[in-house]
Amino acid sequence: MSIIIVTGISGYIGGQVAVKLKDQGRQVIGVDTRPLPAHLEGKFDWFEQCDFDSDAFDKLMMEGKPDAIIHCAGTSLVGPSVTDPQLYYNNNVLNTVRLLDKIKDKFFWKPKIIFSSSASTYGNPIMVPCQEIDPAEPISPYGQSKLFIEWALAAYHRAYGIEYVAFRFFNACSADPQVRHGQEPNATHIIARVLESIRDNSDFLIYGNDYETEDGTCVRDYIHVDDIADAHARAIDVAVTSGVYNLGTKTGASNLEIVRLAEKVTGQRVNLSVGGKREGDPAMLTADPGKFVQVTGWAPKYNLEDMITHAWKWYTK
Repeated sequence: MSIIIVTGISGYIGGQVAVKLKDQGRQVIGVDTRPLPAHLEGKFDWFEQCDFDSDAFDKLMMEGKPDAIIHCAGTSLVGPSVTDPQLYYNNNVLNTVRLLDKIKDKFFWKPKIIFSSSASTYGNPIMVPCQEIDPAEPISPYGQSKLFIEWALAAYHRAYGIEYVAFRFFNACSADPQVRHGQEPNATHIIARVLESIRDNSDFLIYGNDYETEDGTCVRDYIHVDDIADAHARAIDVAVTSGVYNLGTKTGASNLEIVRLAEKVTGQRVNLSVGGKREGDPAMLTADPGKFVQVTGWAPKYNLEDMITHAWKWYTK
């Protein structure tokens, strides 16, 4: 039985990854600075409320000797990173580098690192779908912090032999298909926002309807959180070359398409209004996951209607 430590286990992606790993019969040790949500209590082998840059975490490492660290912990919103970059550089960059230093110097084995990076590393992409060889030019401190850790992982791999996989997520969404885990209230992703607006009978705002797309609204690449969790499990087991990998579907859905599909799934109308464009929002942003698909055989299992259906079950649970 493999032993896995998941940082940020109380969060959206960390929680779903941990649920998937337990389904596969692995021993899961979770850490987070926040308490474990009530719906996840008792589902893992051990939970420690602590920072991953702490003596308590080091003790867990030495006692558990995990085969891999799923590193989902971090501060994760683009907008706030612009107004408070110190938090993002300290938490996402400095603390993670200290973790790598301890793997190099303090622990007598080298667990594989599976790192949650972000599509934000691309900034304004030169073309879509994005490929890993495209320029990475992030336009926010959040994206910069993720890119820096990708660089650090590559450097520590070359110099010290630490194996790693860095996943660039594209619009993680939905909820556990068995309704065991999902996003927290007031999440920022559009599927969460539109479903909460339907549930609460509140207005829903689309930003811009005059983009150069088929219906004038932004197009993004949405990927089910359980497909992301499956990719993490494969990255642990398969001999994946250390490096950066996109996780997406290579296809996109527009904001208006999501609204109409949410109406179909729920059988309710959206109180829709249209506002101005947000600065920095590209018309289209999709990912080519072919690199990871070729190495592992991974492929997204769920389509957009599945994503909305599972999320709606979570919000009305």
